Order: sequence, then C-alpha cells, then structure tokens
Amino acid sequence: MKAVILAAGIGSRLSRPFPKSLSVLPYGETILGRQIRLMRELGVKEIIVVVGFKMTLIMEQFPEVFYKYNPDYYITNTSKSLLKAVEELDDDILWLNGDVVFDKPVLKKFLNEAKDESRIAVDRKSCGEEEIKYVLNDKGYITEISKQVVNAEGEAVGINLVKQKDLAAYKEALRRCEDQDYFEKGLEFIIEEGVNLKPVDVSEHACVEVDFEEDWQFAEKTFLRADQ
Repeated sequence: MKAVILAAGIGSRLSRPFPKSLSVLPYGETILGRQIRLMRELGVKEIIVVVGFKMTLIMEQFPEVFYKYNPDYYITNTSKSLLKAVEELDDDILWLNGDVVFDKPVLKKFLNEAKDESRIAVDRKSCGEEEIKYVLNDKGYITEISKQVVNAEGEAVGINLVKQKDLAAYKEALRRCEDQDYFEKGLEFIIEEGVNLKPVDVSEHACVEVDFEEDWQFAEKTFLRADQ
C-alpha cells in the first residue's frame, strides 16, 4: 500500500497565508504532521504528499516523506493533484485530503475494513451544500458521490482507498476529469463502469474536514491531545 496526501491547494475559503495543512492544533502538531504520524503508527510506510501552494514550507517541515508537485495547483482541483501522485503507481492507494483531522480509531477502522474492496470513509449525518455527499444501493454500495447528491445518507470525509485491481480504471477516470473537478468525479466515473465502492462508517469517532473557519474551531475544541 502507498498513501497520498493532497496538500497542493491554496485553501482560499480559510484565508491562511500558509498551506492549510500546516494549521497547528492546540497541542502543537500540524494537521499534516498528525496525518503522517498516525499513518506511520498504523503501518503505512510510503507516503507521498502532493504540494503546490508555498510547497517549501511543507517540504522543509517533513523531509522524510516523498513529494509530487502540481505546478497547476492554482487552476486545477484535487482530481489532477491525485493523478500527479498515482500516474506511475501500481498498488493499493490510500489517499487523504490534507485538511482532514481525525481520531486514530478512524484510520484504524478504515484500514481494517479496506482489506478486501475499494472503500470510502463516511460520516452518517445531515450535510450542507458544500459537503461531498453520497447515497447507497440496497447492497450497501455507493451509487452517487458529489456535492449535488439529493437525499444523501451522509458525508464522505476525505479518506479513501482504491485497491490495485481498480487503480487502472481510476487513473483513466481521473484523466477524464475536468481541471476543476474533485477526485470524487473520477469515483463517479468508475462507479458507472461497475467498480464497487463500499463505505466505512466512522461516525462514532471525531473527524472533520477543515474547509471553513467553523470547521477549524471544531477541530481546535476536539483535538486536544496527540494520543486521540
């Protein structure tokens, strides 16, 4: 397994003068540092961070991981950043948005359940317009995943895994995406082609994708220790 963290974006909705993933949690660890540490503690050794906006700030803090540069970070979205990372890979691929803060049990449960099929971590809750939402069929597989989903069953939290057997199809789907598409558009393409994607429900644990200031305030109130 190889892991990818998407940290190339400007994070304009949070208005930070530095990459959003370098926001510091109350106990002194950055979002990105927490992600890298928890993955390593759970046995994920090879980590690739996709960088763009002020990339040297990230690279200087974390010299022990691998990097891919998205030179078009200011005009492309996560579909193209993820494609930069996986284009030449042939393995199970775990990937995270670089602004997701989560309890360790979230990732532990996700990795345990993702041993057999491609998976997407979800939180079963009511969602606003900006969240990536999903619905399931009667067999428990995801049939739609986007911001536009109607009658959603919850939110995709930004932690995902595509198995090696599905990776070639997903790469091609990412190539088909428009520059401003999120990587979820590629997931929709492969669902249409018959690839099965199952949710991993992590609702019982703390997990937040930091898009807006209120998300960051929640993270500051919730993640008070490194051992969570």
